[in-house]
Amino acid sequence: MQRESTRLDPMGSLRRTHLCGDIGNDQVGQEVVLAGWVNRRRDHGGVIFVDLRDRTGIVQVVFKPEVQPEAHERAGLLRNEFVLMVRGVLENRSDETINEKMKSGRVEVNVHELRLLNTATPPPFLIEEESDAEESTRLRHRIHDLRRPPLQRAIAVRHKLAQAVRGALDELGFLEIETPILARSSPEGARDFLVPARNHPGSFYALPQSPQLMKQLLMIAGCERYYQIARCFRDEEQRADRQLEFTQVDLEMSFVGVEDVLSVLEEVTARGCLEAGGVEFQRPFKRITYKEAMDRYGSDKPDTRILLELADLTEDFRASDFKAFRGVVESGGIVKSLHVPDAKELSRGDLDRLESLVRKELGAKGLAWIRIGDEGKWQGPIVKFLGDPEKQAIESATGLAPGSIVFFQADEASRANAILSRLRIDLGERLGRVDGREWDALLVVDFPLFEKDADGNLTYVHQPFVAPLEEDIPLLDSDPTAVRGTHYDVVLNGIELGSGSLRNHRVDVQLKILELMGYSEERAYQSFGYLLEALETGAPPHGGFAFGFDRWVMVMAKAPSLRDVIPFPKTQRGQDLLMQAPSEVGTDQLDELSIRVRKPRPAAGE
Repeated sequence: MQRESTRLDPMGSLRRTHLCGDIGNDQVGQEVVLAGWVNRRRDHGGVIFVDLRDRTGIVQVVFKPEVQPEAHERAGLLRNEFVLMVRGVLENRSDETINEKMKSGRVEVNVHELRLLNTATPPPFLIEEESDAEESTRLRHRIHDLRRPPLQRAIAVRHKLAQAVRGALDELGFLEIETPILARSSPEGARDFLVPARNHPGSFYALPQSPQLMKQLLMIAGCERYYQIARCFRDEEQRADRQLEFTQVDLEMSFVGVEDVLSVLEEVTARGCLEAGGVEFQRPFKRITYKEAMDRYGSDKPDTRILLELADLTEDFRASDFKAFRGVVESGGIVKSLHVPDAKELSRGDLDRLESLVRKELGAKGLAWIRIGDEGKWQGPIVKFLGDPEKQAIESATGLAPGSIVFFQADEASRANAILSRLRIDLGERLGRVDGREWDALLVVDFPLFEKDADGNLTYVHQPFVAPLEEDIPLLDSDPTAVRGTHYDVVLNGIELGSGSLRNHRVDVQLKILELMGYSEERAYQSFGYLLEALETGAPPHGGFAFGFDRWVMVMAKAPSLRDVIPFPKTQRGQDLLMQAPSEVGTDQLDELSIRVRKPRPAAGE
């Protein structure tokens, strides 16, 4: 009804002269033309105030009946999110109306002309800095959500970061080269998204999980330095830092060693963070090996600003009388501890809640702990099981003192490290055990090439094309689990920005790695034949990297989730609530693609 009763004006001869965020004291006395959305309207007994918003900010515009009666009358019809263009003179606000919270809070526009460009339905939530709307509501009404300042800022950060990356790589001699979106399915870890090939019934393209194989082919083809800001697709479970489709900064270089690639990574990371977020890093970045990261922090992406560390007590409990811990060690597990000094503020109730947390959320079997009282007395449920040798080992490893609490995990290595790493972050932040730096850039190097899966078989840690360290190649025959890969990660504030490695440029080494993972030569050529054949045409040594671009933006924008830095994200269940995707398609379209849909049978009881 509002649309029918409100006259809409075309822009006519008016053209915007300024953005709302650019208005300030320098323009006082000038005539300005602004355009934007009504953020808020207030009627103060004859004078109407409107906060006009565009992507750069908000400025107050004022409609006074004695200045322009027609504009004032029409301003009474304005509602939130109506689209306006106004012409007027920028004036200083009176002292009592100054709003220091706004960038333009000392000025306002005295409107002489109003053009109503469009009306709007009422927004489902206020377009403000903070919103208490459910995330599902925000995603369903993403157009309104994108108008909010945090998302506008995130989009601006995203743009600046992309420009900085392109500028840095261009200066370093990289060529931006696009690779196909419709590719061949290959076993790279996650499920592929498949696209039916209409002209080849029963055959499918796959959307790329990454351009990994294609960028290696570009190196073999002589392109030498490649990059692209690439779209990637992986059909895997959603998390706060994972989406079905995502963007990565992908790069590859020929005739390089690890140090050459790491030098480029430092330059691109530092340049991107500086230009997108004003963050300046000391160079070279700190560097830590994978083993040291896992030993000290329980994570291959540690936030080293947190001043708590883990200690390994496995060997100290191998012959212990404490059967619970000794049994874990005998079965191949580990015993590790997290020492929290000066932890008097943690009550017994807090400790019980922490145990409940690690049991329910992290799958722990329990959470053993000891506390050292003011008199140096050991307290806690496991103290009675600890003899003098164990106590001395714990004291030596942790540096106990009155007020200390030590947490223990005895479990398989991956679970024990994951649990204590999570506790380290939670307790470090809660108790203020942080060194004060806002930003922490770190390079993690010397990852193992292989790990064992749940069935005890060898699988890759990163991806199957990582080259081993040259000196470790003989170990492929004698002790493959000891082989280190040329893998490296860039970590920022405990978040992995991306990873990379040198690649296998020798076909014999690549075939040996695939063989160790259970591939016969026939199956290897069936899965990766075009790469293996290309390696035999004269492949240079090459290596590269892929930044998780969305994740990088999330860190720089200080957003809690990837969904807050991607314009049109998917939900936890992989749905686009705005465009209502995925959706069913008609039988005619399915027939054209030679596809028949079989609906899953309902589970028992449904």
